[in-house]
Amino acid sequence: MRNIVVVDAPSNLGLRPPAPGTVPGCHKLAGALREQGIVRRLGALEGGVVVPPRYDRGDWQEGDGVFNAAAIASYTRRLADRIERHVRAGELPVVLGGDCSIQLGASLALRRIGRYGLVAIDASADFRHPGNSDRVGAAGGEELALATGRGQADLTDLEGLGPYLRDEDVRLFGIRDEFEDDRSELAALKIPVVTVGDLRTWGADDLAQVTAQSFETPELNGFWVHLDADVLDPSVMPAVDSPDPDGLLPDELTALLSPLVRSPHCVGLNITIYDPDLDPDGTAGALLTDIVVNAFADPASTG
Repeated sequence: MRNIVVVDAPSNLGLRPPAPGTVPGCHKLAGALREQGIVRRLGALEGGVVVPPRYDRGDWQEGDGVFNAAAIASYTRRLADRIERHVRAGELPVVLGGDCSIQLGASLALRRIGRYGLVAIDASADFRHPGNSDRVGAAGGEELALATGRGQADLTDLEGLGPYLRDEDVRLFGIRDEFEDDRSELAALKIPVVTVGDLRTWGADDLAQVTAQSFETPELNGFWVHLDADVLDPSVMPAVDSPDPDGLLPDELTALLSPLVRSPHCVGLNITIYDPDLDPDGTAGALLTDIVVNAFADPASTG
């Protein structure tokens, strides 16, 4: 196994304030998972922290595009520098967010190196863009659209490398079955989508193995895994900004995640959206840590 390196990316720049005068609490995710011993339990190396700019939307108003765009662009480049270094060294970075906009740092890093795929495990597609919505603003709900070249150029074409991902190299898991609009657009683009219902019908482990194998082509250098905690059902993971019902249960997520992160073609994982402010007793953070640690564990040693 490659060395796992844990890197903190505690950016909340891509989310709307939960209440006036406040900032999203997901920037505490990394600290909370570290408190649960994630570095030690993964047997990981210490990758340090990429400190984000200050959260300040200034005089931004609806219709102005993505808020915090300049800060997100700057942060994406710096996070990409860190991720690129670890991937080129043959290490496997586990990036603790943060909101979902940190995925842009991974996509930019990998685009610098070659052509990579993305497996996004998320309750929603995060595919909002000017072509399908008049409410563009929060990059944490738009990062997949941005990474595939949809949206404003100061985020979609950093370093002249956009799009960072090709549509055909993206796979989505965990979208709620009722999100028909998202599914229709993605289907037209031939981006595979596996809903929660699909996953239960076909089996998480089998789907994950087939997905990992689908990236084993000469055209691709590997794939990245993006994990949004809101893919879990709110009964076990209420500490997210948009807790949609009918999500995955812990064993289902572990079964899906394990063949992906253990694949030799997986080059990294990021974890996002869990908000310790919404988890005062820490039980949801402990569960999320357990899921990630168990996903990386050798099945022979656990069974």
